[in-house]
Amino acid sequence: MATATITTKGQVTIPKKVREYLKLHTGDKIEIIVTEKREAVIRPISKKVDDIFCKLHKSGRRPVSTEGMNDAIRNRMKGKFT
Repeated sequence: MATATITTKGQVTIPKKVREYLKLHTGDKIEIIVTEKREAVIRPISKKVDDIFCKLHKSGRRPVSTEGMNDAIRNRMKGKFT
């Protein structure tokens, strides 16, 4: 079980094991939900389309078909999940 301490400013450092398990990185957003039992649930907030809009665009890049993208993903993932 991971523990953390609240600072005088009300800040908490999320332990490294928890950050790794939740795949949290610097700048990521988390949501804290308080239950009726006075427990807090921490979960990562997924990126919204507006947050990443146009991040992949590079001028001068040739368009790639959906089939081409699927082939590239398949080749990249080959052997990782077998």
